[in-house]
Amino acid sequence: MILPIVAYGYPILNKKCEEISSDHQDLDQLINNMWETMYASQGVGLAAPQINESIRLFLIDTTPFMDEDKK
Repeated sequence: MILPIVAYGYPILNKKCEEISSDHQDLDQLINNMWETMYASQGVGLAAPQINESIRLFLIDTTPFMDEDKK
């Protein structure tokens, strides 16, 4: 599911996020939704606060920056 991304100035972006554990409720689904959202937005990274979740979680995909000669 593609999630809405909040814009600069949204209050959650100024809050200190909570730590989470691997048993966080629906964590796998949240991560999958974040990947889908990031790729749909043509991004290379996404943090949970950007989708209005005040938790310490982010994704990054560095493959767009790989050196083509080293593949």
